[in-house]
Amino acid sequence: MTEYERSRTMPAQPEHVFDQAADLDRLDSWLPEAVHVEPEDLPAVTVHEDRTDEDTSALLRSRPEQMRLEWGTREDGSYAGWLQVAGIDSGASEVTLHLSFLDERHDPGEARVGEALDSSLARLEEQVRLRVDNAAG
Repeated sequence: MTEYERSRTMPAQPEHVFDQAADLDRLDSWLPEAVHVEPEDLPAVTVHEDRTDEDTSALLRSRPEQMRLEWGTREDGSYAGWLQVAGIDSGASEVTLHLSFLDERHDPGEARVGEALDSSLARLEEQVRLRVDNAAG
């Protein structure tokens, strides 16, 4: 099993960050650009990966009371992950993304995963900023 994790501080209340991250209609706005999630009968979802042009049956659970999203493959158990939002001083938040590749054949490698995690956190922060700025303006 291989695990990866990245964190990023965002200048917004944790509730705002979690609401943006957990919005099923906006997942594509912060997920890696080559990954798309189609909700089915929740928690069931289908994940499409452009790189392989494959659809994968997965589960996506939102735990608002914990400000946490959890996901993973349904049938083969090869992949799992979570996003956790925590409040920190002065109204900011820390967002942590964690990925676990239980089947190493599905692990795209440290460089690719690290880039995807960093990019996803940056995209989420941009979406949060847009939402906060629009609410304030």
